[in-house]
Amino acid sequence: MRTHLSSTLHRREQRAFYSAPRPVTSLIAALMDPALTVAVYLLAAVFFNQTVRYADWVLCLLLVAFTFPGRNRFENTERSLAVDIALPWSALVGGLALCGYLTDSLRYFQPEVIAAWALLTPALQWQAVAIGRAVLRKQAAQSVAQRTAVMVGGGPLGVAAAQALQQRDRNAQFLGWFDDRTDNRLHADASAKLLGGLDDIAGYIRAHGVKEVYISLPLSHPRIADLLGRIQETTASIFFVPNLLGIGIIQGRLHDMNGLPVVGICETPFTGINELAKRASDVVLASIILTLVSPLMLAIAIGVKLSSPGPIIFRQKRNGLYGDEIAVYKFRSMTTQDNGARIVQATKNDARITRFGAFLRKTSLDELPQFINVLQGRMSIVGPRPHAVAHNEQYRQIIKAYMVRHKVRPGITGWAQVNGLRGETDTLEKMRSRVEFDLEYLRNWSLLLDLKIILRTIGLVFLDRNAY
Repeated sequence: MRTHLSSTLHRREQRAFYSAPRPVTSLIAALMDPALTVAVYLLAAVFFNQTVRYADWVLCLLLVAFTFPGRNRFENTERSLAVDIALPWSALVGGLALCGYLTDSLRYFQPEVIAAWALLTPALQWQAVAIGRAVLRKQAAQSVAQRTAVMVGGGPLGVAAAQALQQRDRNAQFLGWFDDRTDNRLHADASAKLLGGLDDIAGYIRAHGVKEVYISLPLSHPRIADLLGRIQETTASIFFVPNLLGIGIIQGRLHDMNGLPVVGICETPFTGINELAKRASDVVLASIILTLVSPLMLAIAIGVKLSSPGPIIFRQKRNGLYGDEIAVYKFRSMTTQDNGARIVQATKNDARITRFGAFLRKTSLDELPQFINVLQGRMSIVGPRPHAVAHNEQYRQIIKAYMVRHKVRPGITGWAQVNGLRGETDTLEKMRSRVEFDLEYLRNWSLLLDLKIILRTIGLVFLDRNAY
């Protein structure tokens, strides 16, 4: 499993850096889903003569929070498009329906409005993608000449960049590589399509009308400065491909720092509107959940107090955002309160766990006070699970990129937990796998992924056998 996961993450690292979506298409995709979802609901309400009330506006706010930013589906195949629309939409509608049932708020909405909205929205999403594809095809057809590109540097990086270019842009024609090295020092793919040496590039560009030149050799290469001067005598656009293969890229972005280009290779996904959407969804959901479970929390507090001597709430020191130390709340489930430099993880049949505490841990009810941590801003509902400070000090020294998971607020549940890594991490391999899943979450974060994790967590509460 680890080999497969590692290779998958490596491919995603390459796509994350080399395959950034085109700005206009990306912006349209980001706004299309939330705009359609809200517009269809409001139009359905008007059609059925329903006055748009406070509850409707609250629902619209939740819809924006859960659907922004929208997914870019313009390059999906027909089959993958159907799945990519149907599954997330079903999860969203199902999750909202479940929330409405538990809070007894479904009575505030007309069934015919909800039904029309639930059926029409995915159909219109499909149609909007079809229209977008037609426009993109028309633009491509109107292009006077197909974009042609060449690569300087025939090593593994140059081959990876050429493959990413062809996968990203079907309207680009990749012609081949230029490199002065002998065939035995080149990648096999580059050797088979070698167009010449560095001295041949400028003439080739003019003769074949090449539009783009990608340089995958280090800018410190002694001949690159001269090469750039000759290429700039043509009309070709020039792009530099930095050697970041093998580096765990998290939300890779290019920034302009007062005219100096800076490549970000390890950033948090929660900046700008993403940060606002994440925090808003956390506050709304945590407030709703705490309101619903407050009677249950009172009953649990009484049960903890009666089951064994000690405090009701266990406050454990853990590392939060940016590694800062925070206090995480849990209902006490053990007779001891380990919180020092050495902490022994709970194991199956652990004598320190009380009988009532075993029930709380099995059902994850001991985690309920952490929704208070969410409202405090110390945690998020979904994110990498926080480990004890003592464990962080241990694993940060032996697991690569371990502390990167602290670039976001820790979560009550996370991507690792819904992928079989809930409970005790009794081996180094398990902890490595948990960290890999946490980093994968950072690379691919979206509000829809958060919703998916929440729904899968609800199922795990009743089915998981790994927690004790």
